[in-house]
Amino acid sequence: MTTSPREAAELLARHGLAPRRSLGQNFVVDANTVRRIARLAEVGPGDRVIEIGAGLGALTAALAETGASVTAVEVDRGLVPVLAEQVAGRGVRIVEDDARTLDWSALLGDEGGWVLVANLPYNLATPLVADLLDDVPVIDRMLVMVQREVGERLAARPGSDAYGAVSVKVAYWATATVVGRVPPTVFLPRPKVESVLVAITRRAEPAVGAAVDRTGLFALVRAGFGQRRKMLRRSLAGLVTAADFDAAAIRPDARAEELAVEDWGRLAAVVQGR
Repeated sequence: MTTSPREAAELLARHGLAPRRSLGQNFVVDANTVRRIARLAEVGPGDRVIEIGAGLGALTAALAETGASVTAVEVDRGLVPVLAEQVAGRGVRIVEDDARTLDWSALLGDEGGWVLVANLPYNLATPLVADLLDDVPVIDRMLVMVQREVGERLAARPGSDAYGAVSVKVAYWATATVVGRVPPTVFLPRPKVESVLVAITRRAEPAVGAAVDRTGLFALVRAGFGQRRKMLRRSLAGLVTAADFDAAAIRPDARAEELAVEDWGRLAAVVQGR
């Protein structure tokens, strides 16, 4: 396990590698941090963990130390042999692939109970979390480390400045909570922003009933937040009528950030039931 910036830098240099900005690579190089993440993930013997962006394997090794069965995904071909070297003998399955195009069904099978643990780059975090919630139901829980602003949006509640369309998407499928902060000093290279850890637990059933078409629901949500400063009667003009607002018990002078996922579901049900 790489436990310091110096060790990580030497490891990369020995293999003729360097962090790639194009992949958003910021490697965790602090033993206490990776063990803290593994502890917060609440995994152990019998658990199946999928890690995205395993990098130099520090978090991978910490997860394996818990006794969990770990599958580590890494897109950087140059890093794969380094990762294999770092976690040799720990029973880790290494997959060289891109999480954005990965065949998740083939990799994880159809049995639920998987736990995702990942240090996600800024440009990948939001769409990947949303896609996994939409399309990979066998992942029951996630613990993701992301840029602070991204994490706050994932876990935001109605009425907060961070609350947006992605907050509604997450709330539809799961509960999400920021469970810790991570300083820039534990990364190589050191980012200019603070990171947070977000715990996401999938609901047994979506927050909105199955009778509501979720494609139509999220079309409304995107329209509402697309002009978030406007009242809903303006931002949803042409989609929602005055009668629809009345039937759903939604104030037309409310703004998008005031509506919880259940409110959006009620409004979508009225619109779709016309």
